Amino acid sequence: MKLLYTLVFSLFLVIISACSNTSDPGPLAGKWHLTGQVEMTMIFRPGETETKDVVEKVRYKTEGKDVLVTYLEGMAKGMTMRYTMIDDNTAVTNLGTLKKISSNPD
Repeated sequence: MKLLYTLVFSLFLVIISACSNTSDPGPLAGKWHLTGQVEMTMIFRPGETETKDVVEKVRYKTEGKDVLVTYLEGMAKGMTMRYTMIDDNTAVTNLGTLKKISSNPD
């Protein structure tokens, strides 16, 4: 029985580490150029995003290759955007394709 509890606890830890929910943008960290339905520059920093000089507080959640960005304030408050990482320098979302400009978010 003790072995079963140990296995269940270990599985729980693996699941938690696979789906992080933090203020860290993970692979989205940095400055990106969005093309598609809208064209703009987006910056992803710990706990916030910046687009067109508007800074908004966000929460990031990583699920496999997807980074979910939930807006905590502003016009998009409560909305979650999904960014799917294609490679280290490319991500796609329903608004278009992002190409990394810089890893430095400033």
